[in-house]
Amino acid sequence: MSDLTNADNQHEPRLITETGLDQRLADIIEPVIVDIGFRLIRVRMLNQNGMTMQVMAEKNDGTMTVEDCEQVSMAISPVLDVEDPIDKEYHLEVSSPGIDRPLVRKSDFVRWQGHLVKCETSIMIGNRKRFRGKIVEADADGFTIERDQVAYGEEQKVVIPFTALSDAKLILTDDLIRDALRADKLAKAQAANQNEADDKE
Repeated sequence: MSDLTNADNQHEPRLITETGLDQRLADIIEPVIVDIGFRLIRVRMLNQNGMTMQVMAEKNDGTMTVEDCEQVSMAISPVLDVEDPIDKEYHLEVSSPGIDRPLVRKSDFVRWQGHLVKCETSIMIGNRKRFRGKIVEADADGFTIERDQVAYGEEQKVVIPFTALSDAKLILTDDLIRDALRADKLAKAQAANQNEADDKE
């Protein structure tokens, strides 16, 4: 369990990864941003404003400022120019995962326990593949949600193994906004204290 609660574990693999071209892009981008202290959330090529490469990332403490987005963009642009994986003109867009973020690592499910999630599985679990509910528990193998809408005869609590997960995203609620802002404030305060300590050395 200890490895799941360690938010600084930047080498924790993602459960939900890309396919096709998006996967090739992720393979190029991920080592570059890990080297400068960031974690990749996901990469997507979108057909908007021509072509847009959307890169979602965050620092190991879960924060991501506008300056951080610029730093990631400046780090990956030259590598993408050299590798040249896309034969068309495209626009690079680096962003934070946002409050109603995708959950892509085991530690995400621990960190956001108690919050509503919407998820899909690759196999049927109790006659369905789509679930919505509160994360009530998470361990190394999977997570348990308490569903907010249950049909007659269905279980309220469902255990979803990480191996069956194909997509997961937090649902925006007042509680989530409050907790996300609190976590962000705490991370910024810790970073400021660390910088002060580094300056004194």
